[in-house]
Amino acid sequence: MELDPASLAVRDRYLLLIATILPRPIAWVSTVSPEGVPNLAPFSFFTGICANPMTVCFAPVNDRNGKKKDTLVNIEKTKQFTVNIVNEDNAEKMNQTSAAYPYGVNEFEKAGLTALPSTKIKAPRVKESPVSYECELEQIVRIGEGPLAGNLVIGRVVNFHCDDSIYNDGKIRHQSINAIGRMEGSWYARTKDAFELPRPEL
Repeated sequence: MELDPASLAVRDRYLLLIATILPRPIAWVSTVSPEGVPNLAPFSFFTGICANPMTVCFAPVNDRNGKKKDTLVNIEKTKQFTVNIVNEDNAEKMNQTSAAYPYGVNEFEKAGLTALPSTKIKAPRVKESPVSYECELEQIVRIGEGPLAGNLVIGRVVNFHCDDSIYNDGKIRHQSINAIGRMEGSWYARTKDAFELPRPEL
């Protein structure tokens, strides 16, 4: 089977991506509007970039009408955001924040979540998340235009938070976080079924 992306509808290309890039970690991104209203939404096109400087990225795609997500609008205006990690304990509340609320709605309140003040930026953290990154915007890279076009948001981590319970001897193990990942459709994956494969030594 071979498929030429140029011959497919945009939605079909998107479905191929989310059905084959598995599992995808979830960036639960908190921002604040210039008027001071918090916003919270999950994004599964997310990864780390490098440690020097400590940098992460996520890609909020435009909606089906080509409109920017509220998260992106706030980041463009404030240049700040937090990335919070999603685990089994907060999965349902994360899902609630994925609803298409109008701009200016506080998703923390809608999902019954607690907004904690960040240390170095204005965007709040999610108290119910085991790990949070405070980020300053480095760059936004535009990929395409219109519906489902991408906006790669690159953020420099200026402060890191984690629950004391998961930080042991300078290390954090995946068993302590119980993170989840996004699959296709409404499916998610747990990280409990993990295996170890040491890198070969030459």
